[in-house]
Amino acid sequence: MVNLFKRMRKLRSRILDVTVGPGAAILPSPPTATKEFPAITRLHLTYAQKIYNGHQGARHFWRQCLPRLKYHNPSIPMTVKQTQDQDGPAALTIYFAEQVSNAATLNAAKDVNDKYAPAAGESEKTAVVDLKDLDWKRIWDKVRIMTGAKEVQASQKEEEEVKKLEQMAVQSVKDRERNAKIRQAKKDQERMLQEARGEVERLRQT
Repeated sequence: MVNLFKRMRKLRSRILDVTVGPGAAILPSPPTATKEFPAITRLHLTYAQKIYNGHQGARHFWRQCLPRLKYHNPSIPMTVKQTQDQDGPAALTIYFAEQVSNAATLNAAKDVNDKYAPAAGESEKTAVVDLKDLDWKRIWDKVRIMTGAKEVQASQKEEEEVKKLEQMAVQSVKDRERNAKIRQAKKDQERMLQEARGEVERLRQT
């Protein structure tokens, strides 16, 4: 029963982790697009396998934000290319329908060439975000500003669940530390008892 409770808690934690937090936002689509923020047709992320040379933020963005963004925008293709080239680009290519937003024009990188990004279609325009040396939260801020994404606010119930799960996680760490100390104390006691028995045995033999 305890294991079942733990599995259910872990599952709920994973669900909340995908549905709320940075990256939980709805991108402009054809029905919601405006002149200021055209519809987003797809996204492509490229970054190197290891975190050095400025790729750490891109990797964390992939882990932290992209799953939430995909969850709330299931119809928008989002592709990822992980390379072995640490000197290569860490870039997010945003594909717009018909035209790029003004915000994207102002914030897009001018000199980043991502050869792994798929070519834009006839009715698409692209803007590239240079992710190198950027913190993943800063990356999300730029994406949100450039796309006009509307963040999905967590409900009061979800916020309460998140806080409860965080408290339970902290308590679990404390419980593990306490249990580890108990096990170590037991081992120390058994070791001292064994040493005492050995000493008694030596005294008997003298």
